[in-house]
Amino acid sequence: MQIHQYRNNGLNIVLDVPSGSVHVVDDLAYRAIELLNEDINPGEAGRILCEEQAGKASAEEIGEILGEIEELKQNGMLFSKEPYAPSIEAFASRQTVVKALCLHIAHDCNLACRYCFAEEGEYHGRRALMSYETGCRALDFLVSASGSRHNLEVDFFGGEPLMNWDTVKKLVAYGRSLEESHDKRFRFTLTTNGVLLDDEIMEFCNREMDNVVMSVDGRKEVHDRMRPFRKGSGSYDLIMPKFRKFAAMRRELGLKYYVRGTYTHWNTDFAQDVLHLADLGFDQISVEPVVAPPETDYALKEEDLPVLLEQYDILAREMIRREKEGKGFNFFHFMIDLTGGPCVYKRLSGCGSGSEYLAVTPWGDFYPCHQFVGMESFLLGNVQDGVVRDDLVREFRKVNVYSKPECASCFARFYCSGGCMANAYNFSGSISGMYEIGCKLERKRVECALMIKAALNE
Repeated sequence: MQIHQYRNNGLNIVLDVPSGSVHVVDDLAYRAIELLNEDINPGEAGRILCEEQAGKASAEEIGEILGEIEELKQNGMLFSKEPYAPSIEAFASRQTVVKALCLHIAHDCNLACRYCFAEEGEYHGRRALMSYETGCRALDFLVSASGSRHNLEVDFFGGEPLMNWDTVKKLVAYGRSLEESHDKRFRFTLTTNGVLLDDEIMEFCNREMDNVVMSVDGRKEVHDRMRPFRKGSGSYDLIMPKFRKFAAMRRELGLKYYVRGTYTHWNTDFAQDVLHLADLGFDQISVEPVVAPPETDYALKEEDLPVLLEQYDILAREMIRREKEGKGFNFFHFMIDLTGGPCVYKRLSGCGSGSEYLAVTPWGDFYPCHQFVGMESFLLGNVQDGVVRDDLVREFRKVNVYSKPECASCFARFYCSGGCMANAYNFSGSISGMYEIGCKLERKRVECALMIKAALNE
């Protein structure tokens, strides 16, 4: 698919997929592009338009529209050619370096989130905390495996990382000690449920963490249903004051953060959860669809899709209204850069899991990402031996938007980059497969994101 057309919020939007050019057009131009996209030649398209527009538009006006479309085509902004397909073989066989690690600093948690893919932090295995020595070996590996790359990413993840806080602090110090001598710069991130968050931790994070992710699902009743303590009581009242304080501190200091939630079958009106978080003062928000086995009661179902798609429309319209009133906020899945955007590699293959990004267990094993941890067939190596499954790395490296037939014909391919390989594997049995519900939601998010850009630039 080279041209994608749709109507949303009173706007006629045309996306030229290969170039990424977005056009907001009137009804006549929209119809003209529609005809040309059906491989109807301009002369025949003009004749059809004259018949359809009799009494509404003159032949001269129709000719001008067709001329403008041809000019855009000549300038590579409409009906442009596929830019990356000819070089995809070289891309798939490219050499990569490891640039990011997800350190599972704690395979343990003080909450019992019902949808947790890590089984309350255990990841299909045993409870464990990463030792300082294992963490150091992981950072040494990253420095060695990153080649000439300067900026390196390390996410302290769990379970709940704050259950191993002293080790986090020591590893940050160790990472800093490596920077000058190896010409590296570590960007540390912390993902936390907030239960153990206190002033000392906030101050440390504000000095050392490039980003902080705070886990909260939205409204109190929604959050407490899915993110309770092990004895069943909710965690909202404990964490929310801390998160509000933490976010305000980081916003004032110009530091990055976002609150990240998950919506399920039990809150398909999730736009209200996003707006609840915005009303509490959070301006960097991500609320994402749960990915769960179909048999679970909270899993998203095909019949939920009409409501979910409508929720994105509701959210998009409200975001436009608030932005115009000076009360705007960012929603992670609507953040699209139409001028620069991600590099070509990221457009084609996404996060780089399994080749550029690895997860590290508390005992030092490497997996492609946190969602593969515990699946022994995806064990890549360890901090002592490095990556030993080069064959598996090559398989992950080959996955891109052209290796999946469904992606190759999808208008959203350069925005989602083929989607999550872990989700694809869990629902299709192959990292090159598809997660159909996820794809439908992603296409809607892209449409809404483009519409927001168009509406705010009218």
